[in-house]
Amino acid sequence: MNRFALLFVSMMTLVFAISAQAAEVKIAFVNSSTLLEQAPQADIAKKKLEKEFAPREKEIRDAQQAAQNLENKLNKDGVTMSDSERSKQEQELNRQLRDLQRMQSNFRDDLNLRKNEELGKLQRVVLSTIKEVAKSKGYDLVLAEGVVYAAPQVDITSDVLAKLQQDVKSGK
Repeated sequence: MNRFALLFVSMMTLVFAISAQAAEVKIAFVNSSTLLEQAPQADIAKKKLEKEFAPREKEIRDAQQAAQNLENKLNKDGVTMSDSERSKQEQELNRQLRDLQRMQSNFRDDLNLRKNEELGKLQRVVLSTIKEVAKSKGYDLVLAEGVVYAAPQVDITSDVLAKLQQDVKSGK
């Protein structure tokens, strides 16, 4: 009985110690998807990609227009063309359409690759900023995905977003 009482007292002491420590833990929540959408760094990355891929988009539009013009010419003048000329024009149209499909496919692949690269950079910046804000505000734990409910007083999304905006203004 004496051992049982000693074990019981030890367990209760441990439970009280753990619950006292748990009461002092400062927890926060951050909506990372909101940050990834609203961070000014996301707009910067988007504009960078648009500028980078604009010449290729123009090239694709020009190729589409050229193929469309050739198709219109075939539809309009195909009846009056010789068989060999019409066949030659149809082969040229088919070649242009194949080239166009290849250009579009390569464009999509390259764009997706670059989007993923920029998203990875943005995610690293957001994560780093979340850590900075959490440390500066004394949080012990910051939760993100998979949270069913977070009270407004523990949501630090706006603090992190403000820090991201401040970093852009200061050139970070």
